[in-house]
Amino acid sequence: MSQRLNWNSHELTAGWQQGTKAFYYGLGLEDKDLAQPQVGIGVPLLDGNLCNQHAYELAGKIAEGCRDVGMLGFPFGVPAVSDNISQGHEGGNASLPSRNMIASGAEAVVSAHRYDALVGLHHCDKNGPGFAMALARLNVPGLIVGGGTIMPGSHHGRPVTILDVYDSQAAAGVGAISREEADQILRVACPGPGGCGIAASFNTWGIVLEALGLMLPESSSIPAIADVKRDECQRAGSAVRRLLEQGTRPRDILTERAFRNAARALAAAGGSTNGILHLLALAREAGVAFGLREIQAIMRQTPVLCDFAPRGKGTMVDLHELGGTPVLLKHLLDGGFLDGDALTVTGKTLAENLADARPLATEQQLIAPLDAPLKPHADIQICFGNLAPDGIVFKVSSLKETHFRGKAVCFEDPRAIVEAVNVGKIQPGSVIVLRQMGPVATGMPEVLVATAALATPTLEGKVAFVSDTRVSGVSHGAIGVHCSPEAAVGGPIALLQDGDPISFDLLEGTITVHISDDELAARRGAWQPPALRYPRGYLAEFASTVTQASEGCVPKAILDGSVIRTQ
Repeated sequence: MSQRLNWNSHELTAGWQQGTKAFYYGLGLEDKDLAQPQVGIGVPLLDGNLCNQHAYELAGKIAEGCRDVGMLGFPFGVPAVSDNISQGHEGGNASLPSRNMIASGAEAVVSAHRYDALVGLHHCDKNGPGFAMALARLNVPGLIVGGGTIMPGSHHGRPVTILDVYDSQAAAGVGAISREEADQILRVACPGPGGCGIAASFNTWGIVLEALGLMLPESSSIPAIADVKRDECQRAGSAVRRLLEQGTRPRDILTERAFRNAARALAAAGGSTNGILHLLALAREAGVAFGLREIQAIMRQTPVLCDFAPRGKGTMVDLHELGGTPVLLKHLLDGGFLDGDALTVTGKTLAENLADARPLATEQQLIAPLDAPLKPHADIQICFGNLAPDGIVFKVSSLKETHFRGKAVCFEDPRAIVEAVNVGKIQPGSVIVLRQMGPVATGMPEVLVATAALATPTLEGKVAFVSDTRVSGVSHGAIGVHCSPEAAVGGPIALLQDGDPISFDLLEGTITVHISDDELAARRGAWQPPALRYPRGYLAEFASTVTQASEGCVPKAILDGSVIRTQ
């Protein structure tokens, strides 16, 4: 890379096509400004979502910080979908496609405007993954800034989160608590700006980004409303300028050791299954050979060390008060779970970043000692078998055993599961199968409404859930998702019938439908592909280009070599 910091933008500001400069003068820039590096600041704009409510404010602080160090920061918008507001209806189909839209939107803007660097803001579940994919695809210097976690609400003197909302609504549905109390929790659980405060998809990916080295230390754990979050954004420009001066690119950071660090941090934190999908996608974008088989080994070897909700009660605010994500990562580094030599966006190694992290307090309940983990292996495990030849991702935090056997009860609509639970049709020992919800079929929406319905006293830990779609990180129970191949393309999950015996063993990494090969072949011979019709153009476009979950649901062109990797 040239030592010229405006390595890309100078093609516009000093290139042969001088007409473009008219717009720069119209922005109030002077000739001296045109030699400054230009930084695109990706902003997920959605004022109607608490997670993103303050996004443009933080983008303005980042732009100010860029100006402070002799650069030009230009915020630009990308699509934003609330993973909470879109739950349980047709709008949920937009969630995963929005990740790919963010990646492509950021790629388009940064490449079209010849920006020298990219900063992406991570406010809701798909923002950070989308911008990380764009950084890997563009390979321009840059980093991701966390938008900040929400503060917990309070109900009768105890902290409550979005998890309590869904659990209390499910409890009210079966008469375990009053509807009045459930609605009281609903009104107070989300008191202001910030991403969901537990180890759900948003915070999982924040921790992962720090472990990967794409996010500055502590960025993922600072609350959205904190003054220090504004200070952090103001300082981001200095970090970007340093990356430009050093010539460090995202693919220098996104190595196999970085992905292994990320997977181990995800496992130890008790994070969301969505994190697995995004890691796979980012590895594909970065051209790193890192798949479900590699993740399977890491999940078996890494203990759960954090008692975040939904497995416990902790929030990211609790982690912030302990000293932030660096305290957790230093704990993992000391335990030998992380490779400290991995490069990060600070220009230093992960170990150097963590050298001054605050020691883990002894009088705390969030992070377990290395010699007394909450669980000897991850809550997330990967299984393969005749039901999921290309893999299925399990998250099992409430199942006492590592194996389960039950009879299939098949659905193709998550609301039908809620209704079946409410009338007592789902019994302990069942394997609830939800299909025709994969990336090609419907955009792979989250089905929290279904998994939350199973979190009742009579069913939790006593039933299993298997699907070709996704679940929110708020979900808990015995859950298997991302089943590949999906039903819509003829995966074995499409062939299941009510009453089929299904078993899985998490530590053996197997999942089996116990019917003969001849019976399975006969069913396949009789199977007809569903007639897929899409209610939205974006969904039809996504379905026509997307790979299966085992490949991270990236565009097919990323894998087939159609995209020329530059820089």
